[in-house]
Amino acid sequence: MPKHEAPPKTVAYSAVREQVYMVFPNDLNANNTVFGGQIMALMDRFAAVAADRHAGGICVTASVDAVHFVAPAKGGDVLIFNCSVNRAWTTSMEVGCKVEAECTGGGERRHILSAYLTFVAVDTDGKPVSVPALTPKTQAERHRYEEAQLRRELRLRHAEDLKALRAGRSKR
Repeated sequence: MPKHEAPPKTVAYSAVREQVYMVFPNDLNANNTVFGGQIMALMDRFAAVAADRHAGGICVTASVDAVHFVAPAKGGDVLIFNCSVNRAWTTSMEVGCKVEAECTGGGERRHILSAYLTFVAVDTDGKPVSVPALTPKTQAERHRYEEAQLRRELRLRHAEDLKALRAGRSKR
């Protein structure tokens, strides 16, 4: 499979910006804060839109890592999602997401969650397909681009360590 058959794309091309979700009572736990899993499910959907746009087709979530809950979201809040592709490799890409909350009716935004998700582009048979390269334009985009490579190396090393650990256990 040739690498990056399609022309490179920019971060802005596929970015999901200012997607809003109004919190309702069924989103809340007993502490009147939003279930973390609810926020993660919404984030995965918006991140998938960014990945699908970049790839020009269907992408599946391969991993979610570095999820940081910074502050709780509460009843009466509005959640604002921003997701963008940080880097693309042969068949996969990293999408970074930032979620903010503000009180209904406006007000100061507060950062509540950040995470990195890895997506793989697939064909109709579920087989990985190549994705376009990413061309970062701004200094912030270049910074996220370089950091994405470091995170990928850590993910791959972690996967190798787990594989070795499991192989050692199966010999016992």
